[in-house]
Amino acid sequence: MWPNTPDILPPYLQDDGRAAFMIRVALAATLSPVYGIYSGYELCENEALPGREEYLDSEKYQFKQRDWEAPGNIKDWITRLNRIRKTNRALRLKDNLRFYPADNNAIIFYGKMTPARDNIILVAVNLDPHNKQHSYVDVPIDQFGSMDGDVYQVHDLLSDARYIWRGRRNYVELDPEIQPVHIFRVRRWIEGDRFA
Repeated sequence: MWPNTPDILPPYLQDDGRAAFMIRVALAATLSPVYGIYSGYELCENEALPGREEYLDSEKYQFKQRDWEAPGNIKDWITRLNRIRKTNRALRLKDNLRFYPADNNAIIFYGKMTPARDNIILVAVNLDPHNKQHSYVDVPIDQFGSMDGDVYQVHDLLSDARYIWRGRRNYVELDPEIQPVHIFRVRRWIEGDRFA
């Protein structure tokens, strides 16, 4: 899955800023077991040919020098995303993607888990790159296997925040200026667990 290509720079990336780049790469990296990005994506390059969905300075016919430390880049964020993929087997499987209800159409909620349920990932993505969005999401706790009770911990692997969730319906809030995506690893909560 590709959030962009050498031939296509969609209006969403042309017009909607850094958060749009984060949203599209997070979708590609978590929906599919394999993904790629076109060079310059990390820098949020979004200059298009006037009136077209094509890069102004495409590398189809030239080599380009880039400043990989340019302000506004998301290369460290993509590195973290790749580390999350590497350490969570559920994200690398191809037949385990499931979508779950969210009360807000601007938020997509889905998950991937291993057959043994030893790696359970839930992903919430704010599709609106301009506005904070919130929603109740329906968590498939009946699919978590041997996890006892209705209390469990979700660890946001992007921000390192940890939350205790109860039951099926839980609340998410995503601000594209801060973090437009949650990638939660679900685990059993043991009373007395402390969060960093």
